[in-house]
Amino acid sequence: MKKSTIKLMSLLLLLLTTFTACKKWVDYNPHEDFQITDQDYLQSESDYRTMAVSVYSPLQWINQAVVIGDIASDNAVSGGENASDVLALQQIDDYTLTPVNSTLTDLWQSAYEGINRANYMHQYKATNKAGVAVDFAGKDALYGEVYFLRAYYYFHLVRFFGDVPLFADHRLTLSESRALARSPKADVYKQIETDLTAAITVLPAVQAQKGRITKYAAQALLGKVYLYENKFDAAATMLDNVINANAFTLVSNYASMFLASGENGPESLFEIQYSNASPYYNWGGATRGQGNYAVQQCGIRGLNGTAAMPYAAGWSTNLPTQNLANAYAAGDQRKAATCLDIEAYKTANPSFNITYQVAPYKNTGLYSQKYLPRKGETSGQVELNYTNNHRIIRYADVLLMAAEAWNRATTPNDVKAQGYLNQVRQRAFGDNLHNITATGTALKTAIWDERRLELAMEGDRFFDLVRTGQAAAKIANFTAGKNELFPIPQAEVQISGLTQNPGY
Repeated sequence: MKKSTIKLMSLLLLLLTTFTACKKWVDYNPHEDFQITDQDYLQSESDYRTMAVSVYSPLQWINQAVVIGDIASDNAVSGGENASDVLALQQIDDYTLTPVNSTLTDLWQSAYEGINRANYMHQYKATNKAGVAVDFAGKDALYGEVYFLRAYYYFHLVRFFGDVPLFADHRLTLSESRALARSPKADVYKQIETDLTAAITVLPAVQAQKGRITKYAAQALLGKVYLYENKFDAAATMLDNVINANAFTLVSNYASMFLASGENGPESLFEIQYSNASPYYNWGGATRGQGNYAVQQCGIRGLNGTAAMPYAAGWSTNLPTQNLANAYAAGDQRKAATCLDIEAYKTANPSFNITYQVAPYKNTGLYSQKYLPRKGETSGQVELNYTNNHRIIRYADVLLMAAEAWNRATTPNDVKAQGYLNQVRQRAFGDNLHNITATGTALKTAIWDERRLELAMEGDRFFDLVRTGQAAAKIANFTAGKNELFPIPQAEVQISGLTQNPGY
């Protein structure tokens, strides 16, 4: 009898515990454990606008894409203190790449973080998670920014890695991330086109806040995407929309664009905005602050001088090559604005009492003038908080893309192509004595060469060489059929079972 009573009490206790646990699971409210949950998101216009800003944030984290775009080409070398300094960049420069590369992994993860944030907003565009519609004036235009950003993140990924996982309807869950597959590049481009087309229809031509995405930025990026897809007729038409709007001009002083005072100027369509409003100190996440980490990298090692000397010291990484410097013709103002010859600068400015350490590794004697660190443009942990914006799409780029598109169109218009090309050259030389009169293939080559001179150290060179089929001939150690793409990060291969790019 005693044993039966014990068994009965145990059974009742088990049933009670089970019932209580089930009831708690069914009735569980995340607020029992967390002050803020996703149930609290997107309750007001302010919430939507704040979350849209968060979709911009990962743009700041992919600053190494600009660095790689030149180091992987004939424009720059990795530099640094020695062969193991910033090893990830050394491997890219030397083409000794493996799937275990911290910088490439960071670029992959940052882009997908941006995509996930955009997808979350897309998922709850009509109603929030509670099923409530939050409507406000300007909501469609705000989503135009979100769709532009998602397109940009995917464009970044497809240029680096080719076929990549594609998802656009909701934020990826943890379980889904373990069962990803790579989508064909053509499908990724189709989604990019869809997003940019949607953005163009709702974005304003001008934004009240500098740096926010406009209709012209979306048109310019879509024109660039078409160019990468060899859709030259579509590219020509789309880029002409920007040109014919008469909303942008070439600034007369080329170098001035890259000063703090030149940010978001009359030639700017899209810049990645950097700030030191919240000074950053975390060396463990060097690219995750608001500041532009790439600026510190390209500075002159051990630089010192008088207070009047404008530059700050850096790490002698991402050094322009003499090959690039030699490509500029006499009288081209872009050379001095792109490549700083430190010895020549020291000689020309004796009152600055300049001392510096010669770049220990792969010294070229040149430094990236466009993004050279300057005094007073950082705070907090100074190396991590430079405010220099990366200029991603400039009007000169639009002119050169349009020139190429018209030259390579089904029905070429070389007169129009020459006109666009020569606008850029006339600014560079300050006259029309250097105008290009070539046509056909010779004109195409001239346009490609001009892109190098105009956009050097801005992150486009490697991708231009790949898309135009020139990479194997121009880049040392480049292997055709392999190095057009970078390896998929090994961690992603292991976690998600992704296939690797050929040759890696």
